[in-house]
Amino acid sequence: MKAYIVGAGAVGNYLGELLRSINVEVTFAPRALDAVTPVDPDVAIIAVKAYDTEGAIETLRKAIAYPEKTVFLCPQNGVGNEEKLNAAFGADNVVAAALTIPIDRDPKGHAHAAKEGGLAFAPCGKTAFNWLWATFASSGIVVKVVDDWRSLKWSKLSLNIVANASCAILNVLPNRLVHYDEVFTLEIRAIREARAVMLKLGLEPIDLPRYPVRILQGIATLPSPVSRRLLAGRIAGARGRKPPSLLMDLRANKALTEVDALNGAIAGAGHECGVKTPVNAIFARVLNDIAHMPQLWAKYREQPDTLAAEVDAEVRRVRALSKA
Repeated sequence: MKAYIVGAGAVGNYLGELLRSINVEVTFAPRALDAVTPVDPDVAIIAVKAYDTEGAIETLRKAIAYPEKTVFLCPQNGVGNEEKLNAAFGADNVVAAALTIPIDRDPKGHAHAAKEGGLAFAPCGKTAFNWLWATFASSGIVVKVVDDWRSLKWSKLSLNIVANASCAILNVLPNRLVHYDEVFTLEIRAIREARAVMLKLGLEPIDLPRYPVRILQGIATLPSPVSRRLLAGRIAGARGRKPPSLLMDLRANKALTEVDALNGAIAGAGHECGVKTPVNAIFARVLNDIAHMPQLWAKYREQPDTLAAEVDAEVRRVRALSKA
């Protein structure tokens, strides 16, 4: 078996090392499009950030000699990536995936993964790729296969938004965020919004390896004081002092983040299907503002009341529009 990986970050390196451990021939795409040469892999893995998906597709168009014979595997976070791949290569050649193994990179660039979690798959078309599931399972990783790729990606999205954008905006770690009662309530409301959008879209939450998504969403529907009490320990224990991805992006002064494929995607889908999503909308807007104008970060750093006020203003604005 041959694999071609676009994206040599933590996820790409981890999956590459995993496949090499079972004697899969792995090739990484070069960064420069001009350096791309034709290859003939069995599977192409897209392991770039969501905002780089279009660039990855350009690379794949140039690299893959026989796209009709290649499986395009998408373990990216957020929603909207599979739709782009389906349009480019056909849904029957695309497989959605959700990786739930926490991965870090050491100073030398090597990926180090936790022992818990796994990899969930869902074909975007009608083709079953049993050989692909079996290949990854032979590496020892926990594998789960489901039918509905949209439910899979939205379920992973429900995990990705927890203690992510709010930590980034406030410049605090998850173990501190849980002590900000007002903002932590916003976290719970963001999960409720995601759940409401999923229900409106006809998508059922799916439990992923290590993460019972259905329980997470169920806890979020409880009264806020109860939800905070039940979730605080879980979030602080699971993420603790580890900076979430969006906070790492802001600290690295990146002008682009994945928030549009996370909170922004929830807000966008909510707007289209008539579900109010003020918390996710404000999280996405404020974080984008900070990414593009870093000087604004000072307004929100360790200022939970400021962020809560932004959400309250958005709620009032939406109410006013609905009455107009």
